[in-house]
Amino acid sequence: MHYAQSLAELPSRDTILSMSGLDFMQGVLDGTMPRPPISRLLNYHLDSVEPGKVVFRGTPQFDHFNPTGTVHGGWYGTILDSCMACAVMTCVPKGAVYTTLEYKVNLTRAIPIDTEVLATGTIDHAGRSTGVASGTITDAKTGKLYATGSTTCIIMQIA
Repeated sequence: MHYAQSLAELPSRDTILSMSGLDFMQGVLDGTMPRPPISRLLNYHLDSVEPGKVVFRGTPQFDHFNPTGTVHGGWYGTILDSCMACAVMTCVPKGAVYTTLEYKVNLTRAIPIDTEVLATGTIDHAGRSTGVASGTITDAKTGKLYATGSTTCIIMQIA
């Protein structure tokens, strides 16, 4: 898996605009586009991509704990933001970009340390200027639900 190690290794805006969002996400999956650096720090990676749906696989570790000995809420929020926003990205046309406007996270239970989870983002609406998606974090083995989320993204036509 290739991670960008510097700003120079991240795809340029022109490169991103030359591809559909789905093509870009498939490039991240197949390694022709670099993985985002944050995914290395938080120990998650892209697992699957299809139109309107993205799955990340991750395992929170001790470095992701808060002072009370549980996985920090920011870990949940980051992996949910990633899967939900990337689900929107799969619907972004060539010549456009997107960004998250807001997202919400609901924690349903604590993720035990070293438990592999799936974060699944699914598109609810993809229009010309907005995208809405929902997401879940579940245990990769048992399917137990750890969190849910929702996001609204703005889609901007550039080219």
